[in-house]
Amino acid sequence: MNLDAIVENLPLYLNGAWLTLQLLLISLVAGLLIALPLAVLRSLPSPWISRPIWLYTYVFRGTPMLVQLFLIYYGLGQFEWMQQSALWPWFSSAWFCACLCFALNTGAYTTEIIAGAIRALPAGEIEAAKAMGMSRGVMLRRIVLPAALRRALPAYSNEAIFMLHGTSLASIVTIMDLTGAARTVNSTYYIPFEAFITAAVFYFLMTLVLVGLFHKAEARWLKPLLPR
Repeated sequence: MNLDAIVENLPLYLNGAWLTLQLLLISLVAGLLIALPLAVLRSLPSPWISRPIWLYTYVFRGTPMLVQLFLIYYGLGQFEWMQQSALWPWFSSAWFCACLCFALNTGAYTTEIIAGAIRALPAGEIEAAKAMGMSRGVMLRRIVLPAALRRALPAYSNEAIFMLHGTSLASIVTIMDLTGAARTVNSTYYIPFEAFITAAVFYFLMTLVLVGLFHKAEARWLKPLLPR
């Protein structure tokens, strides 16, 4: 095993890990901002409101994220109207396209997670809020969303971990993330095992940190709601 090459390229791996974390945080925050209003609308009984949102979530959950990334980064660039539009400086950027793809993808999954948690709320909580005279907006802000977000934590933690692993696709569009660092080391030294096992160790450590953070969040916000 050529460990000397790995040690020599540790700064490259660390920079790649930092870029991976940036992609993850941007995608999760943007995806959550997308998901919160859509989940509320998705849980409404009106099909005219919920059906378009269902279509968005169905498309992004039903197609591979790699295909979505190719369509956004390579596919849109082939159209002349896109190249001449004001959006082209954004869509010609691999970083923006990767963040957009990841945010839309995780936003679709998160929408269904939160919408399911909203639909699963005990009817007694809603009736109690109505009995206290809360308006729909106040009830949504104080009762429905906080309770739904708490109950959605276990499923959302899995989505965050899947999103961390999904960011490895960014290397395909020339972003030097953690997987991109491993591919660079492999192409330079021809050591695929050492190059990619090092990346796997970094991903594993980041996953452990994520799991630990979500366990603490669940212990604080979810366990008090569970039956004893």
